[in-house]
Amino acid sequence: MSSTQALLKPIQIGDLTLKNRVWMAPMTRSRATNPENKVFDIHATYYRQRASAGLIISEGSQISPRAVGYINTPGIYSEAQTEAWKQVTQAVHEAGGHIFIQLWHVGRMSHPDFHGGELPLSASATNPNSKSYTPQGFKETVTAKEMSLEEIKQTVADFKNAAKNAMEAGFDGIEIHSSNGYLLHQFFNATSNHRTDEYGGSIENRARILFEVIDAIKEVMPENRIGVRLNPSLHGVFGMTMDEETIPTFDYIITKMNDYDLAYLHLSEPFTDVSEIPYAEPNIAKRYRPMYKGTLVINSAFDQERGNKIIEEGLADAVAFGKPFISNPDLVERFAENAPLAEWDQSTFYTPGEKGFTDYPSLKEEKVG
Repeated sequence: MSSTQALLKPIQIGDLTLKNRVWMAPMTRSRATNPENKVFDIHATYYRQRASAGLIISEGSQISPRAVGYINTPGIYSEAQTEAWKQVTQAVHEAGGHIFIQLWHVGRMSHPDFHGGELPLSASATNPNSKSYTPQGFKETVTAKEMSLEEIKQTVADFKNAAKNAMEAGFDGIEIHSSNGYLLHQFFNATSNHRTDEYGGSIENRARILFEVIDAIKEVMPENRIGVRLNPSLHGVFGMTMDEETIPTFDYIITKMNDYDLAYLHLSEPFTDVSEIPYAEPNIAKRYRPMYKGTLVINSAFDQERGNKIIEEGLADAVAFGKPFISNPDLVERFAENAPLAEWDQSTFYTPGEKGFTDYPSLKEEKVG
């Protein structure tokens, strides 16, 4: 395989040597269609097909029953779920790949239907005014319950337990989902966190839960196998809005991450046009590359050309690709050959079964076909 492209050069993260910088971004696929919310054989096939990625970051997997907010998403909190994930990690490793699991708590982006009628949990009693995908279809979100100190402590413990289960399941590491308007992000943002205790008010207090989660997780696994995902300029998605403290909060979080020996920091460029939004940062990699000393991964609508360019410019060490990996299981090989990419079918992103999941052919299979 050609290694002249920046994307195709190997990279070291912690004690892992990854064969390239084309990483598979975490993507919800809603295929865990069973009462236990566990993965099964089609997940093993799906991830094995994409094992040429430098690193696969799995779909978000809930850390507890209280963390659920979408139908048919897998968990990593029960013994059955942990056991089921072993077939996925084994399949990826047999194919020569590496895989981290993304640990997920959606917070207020949920619905009472998932919690026996109880309200979803969040930093404060706020409503994202969005929709939750329930077993009965999309439903309007509700005002969440402000988490008690005991519930916060339990959530930190749930992250730790999920990480312990992930190591038992054979994952190479974990990514803490503290992004995209979900629970930890809800703590960071002053528009969704109105607390007056040690988890609210100041920037340091609003960021506290993330560092408690990292500190808890590193008790059960190596610190250099922990990744963190952040989306500093998220605006207008899942009820998240920015204010004058939003970017300073992420400046604080990302600077403080230099105190840790993390596997990587995974950042998203803005999902929407924020050029007219006061306080927003339109160029995330440019802002945070000088600030963060470890491995920096960038994401959001990159193609091959832009991916190579941002690494060549020294603004990121790897690029996480999402949708292109759905329809191109051999995305790395296609990049190496500068081959055209197959188009994805958005109508099958979240539908059950193999269609739109494991039935996209590789370039080699296309040629044979």
